[in-house]
Amino acid sequence: MTPELGAAASSGWLSSAGTTFLLITLAEFGDKSQLVCMTLAARHRGLPVALGAIAAFALLNLLATLFGAAVAAWLPGWVVTAAVGLLFAVFGISALSYTEEDNDEAVEEKPRHGIFATTFLLIFLAEFGDKTQIAVAGMGSTADAAAVWSGATLALTTTSLLGIYAGRRFLNRLPLLWIHRISGVFFLLLAAFAGYRLIQG
Repeated sequence: MTPELGAAASSGWLSSAGTTFLLITLAEFGDKSQLVCMTLAARHRGLPVALGAIAAFALLNLLATLFGAAVAAWLPGWVVTAAVGLLFAVFGISALSYTEEDNDEAVEEKPRHGIFATTFLLIFLAEFGDKTQIAVAGMGSTADAAAVWSGATLALTTTSLLGIYAGRRFLNRLPLLWIHRISGVFFLLLAAFAGYRLIQG
């Protein structure tokens, strides 16, 4: 591989990882996984909560990207692009319709497990099949799977750590409604880009 091709590949990888990081970070602010981390960290040490959350997200994102890559390998490109665009449009509309009265249901802690296992189980069950995992699968079908996994896992690690260390004071100072608005606009922009690719293809 020539230096020019290597630089282009590296740039594409970083672009995919960066886009995934931004999208997932915006989508996860104030979501139930962050609230789970916040609640558990208020009663337990932060390290096992963080490690449990990171392990759960790493596994969830791996499953999502592998599924997305498998789908991309078997379906025509235009079908994958159309499906991803539709998913992003649905997520964008959902985020824009968020109101301050919307609250995720509280998830009860499992007292018989250690705090690491408790966090892992709560995050895994709460996020399995959630919009974030579906979005990761969609991006994994159209971009480098390793870049998408890295960006998504780093984003979810970041939001979890913010929930653990900054806690309610951090969330109370942020206009959560506007975070959902920004997330919704970003999803719709990605949907529009997918539509553009579909037309040009």
